[in-house]
This record gives sequence, structure tokens and C-alpha cells, in this order.
Amino acid sequence: MPQVLVLTNAPAEGSVLPALELLSHVVRQIPAEPARLVSAPDYDIVIVDGRHDLAGAKSLCRLLRTAGQDSPLLLVVTEGGMSAVSGDWGIDDVLLATAGPAETDARLRLALARREASAEPTRVQASGITIDEQSYSAKLHGRALDLTYKEFQLLHFLATHPSRVFTREQLLSEVWGYDYFGGTRTVDVHVRRLRAKLGDADQIIGTVRNVGYRFNVYEDDALVPAR
Repeated sequence: MPQVLVLTNAPAEGSVLPALELLSHVVRQIPAEPARLVSAPDYDIVIVDGRHDLAGAKSLCRLLRTAGQDSPLLLVVTEGGMSAVSGDWGIDDVLLATAGPAETDARLRLALARREASAEPTRVQASGITIDEQSYSAKLHGRALDLTYKEFQLLHFLATHPSRVFTREQLLSEVWGYDYFGGTRTVDVHVRRLRAKLGDADQIIGTVRNVGYRFNVYEDDALVPAR
């Protein structure tokens, strides 16, 4: 059976997900601190407690992902916290604290199955850019790019749709999510920051006047558009 590691700052006597106690999974609980994972017991799946501190849970989940945590990551929230969760948290699934044993078991199994199906590192390579989806990292001609999570998502989305032009509204929906309430100016700001980090290769992210942005495809190391 899968070994489950629960990250929580709740009192030890409390149960983050009561349904787990009715299942045969091996469950261990440690404080919700990334550093504690270094000495954590073996685990197959990680559950983060977000019942009492959603902001802290979001930061922890994103930190775990950017640090290379590749085990399935599930978040436990109350019903009121459901509306705050979005795709940029880096989680594989979300569970209500009141979920029953059957639902909990199914979500754990499906999360593990999805992760196993994508166990082989998936890389995107184009125009000198190499993107590793598993480690949430990107390189330009072998040089690591120091990207924020959202900058990585933007670059990844554009690179996986080479030469296709996207409006700011489309990028906002695809990268930030339909529930994001910020304006399209956010897209321009992130494109500008991304170009700054690309340096002399900033033209990889092209602007189509009065329309939006696209990922330009170049031949090998030469900054010449491929035919």
C-alpha cells in the first residue's frame, strides 16, 4: 500500500484527514516545513494540510514543486477554502477534510497512477531553450534560467505552442486561470521580465502588434527563424 506523508502544523492529536485512519495506507505526520522532508521517512505521496492556513499551504506547495518535489502532492482544505485553490499552486489534487474513505482512496490511487504515467522526464527543446517539465526548470543554451513559477509557466506554454500567436486574454486564461481577476497588463509585465532573463535571446518571445505574443522558432543556435 502507498506510504503517505502528511505535512501539518496542527496539534499531533488531531487528524488532518480522518478518512485515512480507516484505510490501510501507512501514514506518517511531520511539521509542515520543507526542511523536514530531508529526514522524512519513505513516502509515495504527500498531503499538505491547508485547513487553517491557506496562504501558508499555497506557499509550501509551490515551494515543494520548485524545489523538485516529484511525488504526488495533495492538498486538504475545508469547503470554504475550495474556492481559493487554483492551478498555479502546483498540486495534483485537492481533498475536503470531510472526504470519505472511498473518495480519499480513489484520489490517492489516481494521483499515483497519473504520476507513474508521466514518470519519464518530459523535455521541450526549441530555439536553444530546454524545458524540463518534471523539475520546473528551463535552460537557454545550457545556462539555467532563474525563473519564477509564473514565468516558467508562461515560457512553457508558449514553447509548447511554437509560432502560434496568443492574445493577452488567451494567455491570461491559459497561464493564470479563468479565476484570475488581474488585468491583461499582468501578461505584459511577465513577458518583459521573461525577456530580460533571456538577455540577447529575448526575441524568442515575439510580439505581434495589436494581437499578442508568440514563441519564435529558430534554427539550432542561430537567431534566424527556421523555414
